[in-house]
Amino acid sequence: MRFLRMLTNSLLAGMLGAAYLTILILQLNPHVPLMSNTTWRWFATLALSYGLHLAVIFYLVMVLREFFALRVLSPGWASVRILAWMGAASAAVASTLMWLNVRGFYTSLTEDATRRMTAGALATTASAAVLLVIAIAHYSFGRRGSRVGASLFVLAVFASLALPLAARGHAVDLPPPIAWTAPHQPASSTSLRQPRVTMILLDGASLEYVLPRVAEGRLPTFARLNEKGAVMDLAPVRPTQPDPVWAAVATGMYPAKNGVRSAASYFARSDDRMVDLLPDHCLSHALVHLGFIRDEPNASNTWRARPIWSIASNAGVRVGIVRWPLTYPAEEVDGFIVSDRFHQLVGSIAEFDRAATPGDALPWLEASFTQPPASPEARAAQIAVAAGTPEESALRRDSGYSTVMSNLAGEMSPRLTALRYEGLDTVGHYYLRYTQPRVFRDVPEEERRRFSQAMDRYYTYIDTQIGLSLDAMSPGDLLVVVSGFGMQPLNPIKHAVGRMFGNPDFTGTHERAPDGFLMAYGTGVDPGRHPRGSIVDVTPTVLYFLGLPVARDMDGFARADLFTRAFTADRPIVFIPSYSR
Repeated sequence: MRFLRMLTNSLLAGMLGAAYLTILILQLNPHVPLMSNTTWRWFATLALSYGLHLAVIFYLVMVLREFFALRVLSPGWASVRILAWMGAASAAVASTLMWLNVRGFYTSLTEDATRRMTAGALATTASAAVLLVIAIAHYSFGRRGSRVGASLFVLAVFASLALPLAARGHAVDLPPPIAWTAPHQPASSTSLRQPRVTMILLDGASLEYVLPRVAEGRLPTFARLNEKGAVMDLAPVRPTQPDPVWAAVATGMYPAKNGVRSAASYFARSDDRMVDLLPDHCLSHALVHLGFIRDEPNASNTWRARPIWSIASNAGVRVGIVRWPLTYPAEEVDGFIVSDRFHQLVGSIAEFDRAATPGDALPWLEASFTQPPASPEARAAQIAVAAGTPEESALRRDSGYSTVMSNLAGEMSPRLTALRYEGLDTVGHYYLRYTQPRVFRDVPEEERRRFSQAMDRYYTYIDTQIGLSLDAMSPGDLLVVVSGFGMQPLNPIKHAVGRMFGNPDFTGTHERAPDGFLMAYGTGVDPGRHPRGSIVDVTPTVLYFLGLPVARDMDGFARADLFTRAFTADRPIVFIPSYSR
């Protein structure tokens, strides 16, 4: 019977832990009403997942204690002596998670939400300390069945739940999505050619990987950019997922303003109100794999701020955007947009449902994914890659989108183009371990020989593609190579969790990865290494080069220091209040 009473205490402590996690989700998603079905459904979901696992952990701890303790543990059905220790441990973990999340997601929270979450973290920390004092006092001086001790415990637990909820406050309304406006009519042609901007976007590229190979003479185009271009590190945003990272690049605003805070919307079971940010440091995304919550990918209606292609198009600058996240359904612009989901929709019923604009380009875009690559270097890269591997799949998609850009840009002559390569991220996830033998010592030698060149081979392909863009430049043009985040080895715990969910081959991650980078090249660029910036600086800088105003509500800055004095002398930075009003 006493083991059954130990179980009831463990279940109560597990439910308390689930309640703390529910509060954390409410703090990160201030649009969810406190008194709503959504709150209760998230609590039920977390109770069935985290709550039961915590109960098992607490129960095992008590059972193990029985093997070493001198006195037999015989608690009541709800023992203050036991629950005080468990409650203090749960509150301490909850407060730690709150502090880590408010620090990690500061760019995804508004100032008010950050202030309220900080107050909630302080309240939970104080409650954990009070619960610990109660546990020590009750263990040392209390007696079994003490009403005073039980009353103090109940008040402390109630305060640990009520105070962070009170600090969080009532729900706030989400800002409405931006209203896409029709592009301005193209400006009349003139005899003077205007400078072009070519943006190449890289997922998972890192200067820590590039520069040593540049020094070895293995990446000639990157070497040229490093020697004759401007280079600076870029601080990413958290979470380092493609959607929030590239949305911050596109808008010059952090997720709290642009509305893209994660890669998807998340729903508790039988609930239709979404949350868009899950807590970090507690394996919360495992709930998606386990089926406790469902996720829906973001679409172009997620934007709460105007991206660079909309700004430029409305200013009369023809644009060409290929594979930028959150471009499906594609909007109408002066130029063309090919969605990042285009390769998924080819051959499906929804193939012509705004996968790209203008619509009359859709029928022959599919051929770009089936025809051989245009350049001999790209064809050679495909021949060198084994069929059916993640590298081959990534290379096929990157080559397809590159061909799309080449065909459409040649046909429509945009002034601003942006092409995203995702393959380095894919290859890094799978093959990073084979390039770092000091970190991964358990790799069989046969596997190391087989896969050790995968990342170098893909960087060589990207180096070649950037070289083609360099060769196509004219005097006055600007090439901008942007990496939104780097890659780093997956720690052993996350690697073990990946094996549990069927991803044993993932050895690289960008969850807390190194900085991204920006490399700028052109006749107006000031060569050399420049002070560290942020990914939100990219769009203001490109707007400045194009001669367009920078919005004051952008979080980033126009990095005029990337350009020569001769270029900036007669080009002051011009501001407007906002592009989203």
